[in-house]
Amino acid sequence: MKRYLVILGMAALIAGADQLTKKLVVDSIPLWSGLRVTDFFNMVHFRNSGAAFGLLNQPETTWQFWFFMAASIAAAGIIFYLAKTADEKNRLLHSSLGFILGGAAGNFIDRVRFRNVVDFLDFHLGGWHWPAFNLADISICVGVGLLLLTLFAKEQKRKA
Repeated sequence: MKRYLVILGMAALIAGADQLTKKLVVDSIPLWSGLRVTDFFNMVHFRNSGAAFGLLNQPETTWQFWFFMAASIAAAGIIFYLAKTADEKNRLLHSSLGFILGGAAGNFIDRVRFRNVVDFLDFHLGGWHWPAFNLADISICVGVGLLLLTLFAKEQKRKA
């Protein structure tokens, strides 16, 4: 039971922080504009109908909305399956699942509200520009990284 508390608690904190930051952006920065913060970072208000970092962002199509809604629901199902089958003591695994679930929930909420996702972190250096992203995207990436780390550690332990 503790594993679910860790996963759901972390997911709620992350989704809440994600939604709060997005609300601040929506309320203070006009759509499709931004504020220069440093020579390499801007706060922007972009909308993304695709995946993290602008992948598959094609606002004129509708299939992405349904695809990413279904992907979020499937991800939640996989997360709960992994939680159910995982070792109760593996806190790093539970945390990684919480990060992924929280990020997926944050972007899911946006898709329900806006039919796209609010992105606002914009990094660039010289001619190189990374697509805008948000806290939910960061959370998903951190969660996947931690999940891979736990799977790698488990494999190393099995081999020893």
